[in-house]
Amino acid sequence: MALSVTCARAADLRVGLIGLDTSHVIAFTRQLNVATNKNHVPGGRVVAAVKGGSQDIESSAKRIDDFTRQLQEEFGVKLVPTVEELCQQVDVVMVESVDGRPHLAQARPVILARKPLFIDKPVAGSLRDALEIYRLAKEHKVPVFSSSAYRFYDSLQEVKKTNVGQVRTVISHGPAHLEPHHPDLFWYGIHPTEALFTILGPGCESVVRVSTPDTDVVTGTWTDGRLGILVGLRAGPLPHKVTIFGTKGVAEQKGSGDYAPLLREVMKFFQTGVAPVSPEETLAIFAFMEAADESKRQGGQPVKIADVLAKKQP
Repeated sequence: MALSVTCARAADLRVGLIGLDTSHVIAFTRQLNVATNKNHVPGGRVVAAVKGGSQDIESSAKRIDDFTRQLQEEFGVKLVPTVEELCQQVDVVMVESVDGRPHLAQARPVILARKPLFIDKPVAGSLRDALEIYRLAKEHKVPVFSSSAYRFYDSLQEVKKTNVGQVRTVISHGPAHLEPHHPDLFWYGIHPTEALFTILGPGCESVVRVSTPDTDVVTGTWTDGRLGILVGLRAGPLPHKVTIFGTKGVAEQKGSGDYAPLLREVMKFFQTGVAPVSPEETLAIFAFMEAADESKRQGGQPVKIADVLAKKQP
């Protein structure tokens, strides 16, 4: 998507945050604002924020005041009351609310203000809202990008580069805790799902889901016959790993990662207006997760991605 706004020089970018109820706001601000930090990412500074928060999600309500206080006292971030006021004081915006449900309402005034926008996972609390966010962005020619940090882990990027011949099957397993206000995989299953799509890309045609209280197994069939298998874990050890099976060999992800690669991509996006993940791929990920929910409702029957998208168009 072409950049339609005029940004300051990279070193001068003023970054605004929306939603202070996740540890991401502290980690990202520390890496941007503190030049001596070992994972410092140059390109801008967090200067202002809107508090946000969701009283019906415990992990939001019980942490937001401490994170807000830390941003103000440790980093001198200015608290402002509305998104509209925030947009008057910054060049670019990061939506960080841990709850995906308010993301559309938070994104809309940013898009109307023509500010480049990064939306932390999940891009929205429903597929319908995700579609509307990208529709608005396209209509107003504003660059918008969303991603899980998992996508850019060095360990995942390394296994993606491994030559296994033609990829036949990919298995991605990882934590998939549930949150009752979000479709099952949107809350934490987004991480291993995004890792799966990092290797396979868009093009999934249908999914089948088997679900137990502790585990989900979602099998997607891609248009060219490749299979993508998501294993979502909710009990016991919760490692994350991607395994790629190809015509010439097998490659396994080794190790984990941190936020710095994602933040570097976010700052590059802010500077260029070019998203490292297309709207089409992000929407394909959310359609996959929505179709998995529908398959569960239907007792494990196959669900076509096209049917899910058709029902959720704004």
